[in-house]
Amino acid sequence: MACLETTFLIDLMRGKQAVVSLMKELERVEGHLSIAVPSIMELWRGACLKVSAKEKEQVNQLLESMEVIHSLDPQSAKEAGEIEAELRRKGITIETEDIMIAGIARSNREKLVTRDQHFAQVDGLNLLKY
Repeated sequence: MACLETTFLIDLMRGKQAVVSLMKELERVEGHLSIAVPSIMELWRGACLKVSAKEKEQVNQLLESMEVIHSLDPQSAKEAGEIEAELRRKGITIETEDIMIAGIARSNREKLVTRDQHFAQVDGLNLLKY
């Protein structure tokens, strides 16, 4: 399984051809794809800031198409806490939402599909960068 990070989902909703093609490949190769609840918050925040009913509808359609949605359960929260502690010791700061997404992906042993470079700083996180 692979967890689709917010940047990937945004690019997918924008119809970026390379991302649409990658999505088809992921569906074929990975089988089930997931999304982390903090990504939903980031997507919804963006739609609300744009004050766009169309954007909210796009987010809703995307969410309805997802088979697996991971919440921040206790194990994922602990994983996220470990990640943040590891990064802080190195003097690295990443947004809280992204730390939670990394914790969810790492605790579920899923590949994280993203174009955000800062995820590469998280030890033990299986990344698919595009």
